[in-house]
Amino acid sequence: MATYTFALPELGEGIESGDVVNVLVTVGETITQDQPLIELETDKAVIEVPAPVAGTVQTIHVQTGDTAAVGQLIVTFETDSPVAASDAGAPPPVMPEKSTPEESTPEESTPEEWAAPAEPAMPATSPEAAAPAPAAPPREAPAAPTQPSPPVEAPAQRASRIPAAASPSVRRLAREVGVDISEVAGSGAGGRISIEDIKNHAQRLLTDTSRYRVAAEPLAVALPDFTRWGEVEREPMSSVRRTTAEHMAQAWSTIPHVTQHAKADITALEDLRKHYTVRTEAAGGKLTVTAIVLKVVATALKLFPQFNASLDMDRQEIVYKRFYHIGVAVDTDRGLLVPVIRDVDQKSLVQLSVELTEVAEKARSKKITLAEMQGGTFTVTNLGGIGGSHFSPIINAPEVAILGLARSGIEPQYIDGQFVPRLMLPLSLSYDHRLIDGADGARFIRWVGEALEQPFLLSLEG
Repeated sequence: MATYTFALPELGEGIESGDVVNVLVTVGETITQDQPLIELETDKAVIEVPAPVAGTVQTIHVQTGDTAAVGQLIVTFETDSPVAASDAGAPPPVMPEKSTPEESTPEESTPEEWAAPAEPAMPATSPEAAAPAPAAPPREAPAAPTQPSPPVEAPAQRASRIPAAASPSVRRLAREVGVDISEVAGSGAGGRISIEDIKNHAQRLLTDTSRYRVAAEPLAVALPDFTRWGEVEREPMSSVRRTTAEHMAQAWSTIPHVTQHAKADITALEDLRKHYTVRTEAAGGKLTVTAIVLKVVATALKLFPQFNASLDMDRQEIVYKRFYHIGVAVDTDRGLLVPVIRDVDQKSLVQLSVELTEVAEKARSKKITLAEMQGGTFTVTNLGGIGGSHFSPIINAPEVAILGLARSGIEPQYIDGQFVPRLMLPLSLSYDHRLIDGADGARFIRWVGEALEQPFLLSLEG
């Protein structure tokens, strides 16, 4: 018998750790190869980690509630496996220690690197205002940030700087617009700086998007001691809630959101939905308004391609996608999950209904995988089952738009000289205003509304 130490393997691109939600084996248990050892929740998916060899569990190094990182020791086995025999006696993997600031290399990516631009886009006119922005404090100690002192220039550096050649009026303009005149390249004779040089330099600062890098995570706000006012209870954030909080905060702080509201008369559509419900149920699905909206949106994305795109600000490009994978927000006991329905434009309503039923059940039963929640180009979220009229959904970056559905209800509509009861569906479209103008947002949501009111429009323009 040989001893085999098993460490948490790579889980996927960008995934470094997860929360242990269940330990599936016990010490002394005899297991087979590929038998699940633990359930790990990471990036909105629960993953079963299988045993690499058959054998007997000798030691379990994690327990429910722990956070396990890639490379961390999980289970030690006693095994006769020839694969394990070659590793017998090998020391368990050692988790790499985080390097100190002195040890960090330029190639390493650290949170401090993204906490603020290297310098403000428009340098301040006073030493106090010119101080660098505070770095984001670590999560473990969310203390209020303190303002660092301005960097002191060494005497040798001061002596080596050559005064810029510029007239007093040019220097005054540089101070007024917040430009460091020593950084301006003069276009005049002998490098003399003109007013136009100051203006051109300031314009370059404003259009240099690399200077506007946003923090990877927002600054934590120091909380008061709530126990001064009464009893409190604390519990750790789940992996789903933590990931959602980080992703939503980043999306809200980096994307200029605009939300457009409208209502669609779905009276006729509801009659058709009820008529064909039995046929859909026979195929294993449920014909819902969400399934119908998926089909409508897929056609709308072809007519309005800027809604099926992403912005690449580093390369100053718009990425138009020629595939139509639509995410659907699903409410679960672990939080909001967004499985992706692929190639919506190529599937019938019956197929979409069946697939939507299947992925929603997988999300709620913790069987959804990471791959099934990636690659979306647009998102639909439906709160109609809960209630409400309109809301402002947050864009699921790197997508540029999201459509929200609220609860439909009977409302009086003035038609042909009289008020008649109609079933109205509230629509809320949030979009990235950097790419999508208000007029385009209005056209998109109006087309979606008309397609729901007149289903023949799908065949006419789809």
